[in-house]
Amino acid sequence: MATIYVLDGTQITTLEDFWRVVGEAVNGPGGYFGRNLDALNDCLRGGFGTPDDDDFEFHWHDHAASRERLGYTETVRQLEFRLARCHPTNRPHVAQELAAARNGQGPTVFEWLVKIFECQAPGSLELL
Repeated sequence: MATIYVLDGTQITTLEDFWRVVGEAVNGPGGYFGRNLDALNDCLRGGFGTPDDDDFEFHWHDHAASRERLGYTETVRQLEFRLARCHPTNRPHVAQELAAARNGQGPTVFEWLVKIFECQAPGSLELL
């Protein structure tokens, strides 16, 4: 029987909230597994808080609320943060992503997260 981790979309208003909610879903109250896209990627491969046998699912309840809150406003905020700390050789690419997000184009934070689920653990995410 699959382990089911529940994400409460009403508790996710920023990317930082997502890290907290996922960490607590996987590792209990105050749980932590990392606070970046690479850590999520690792978690979904199994063995980093999730079962090694890949027999787990995430149920993202009220995902529509998260989709809205993790839209372009949050994407711009995250890309501004990324631009300020990224390696100089990555700045042109991040600046281009930031300009697109400011124009309501390109993937949003919500779409970044869903794509990682789809790529690393196909079928492990149910948007409810």
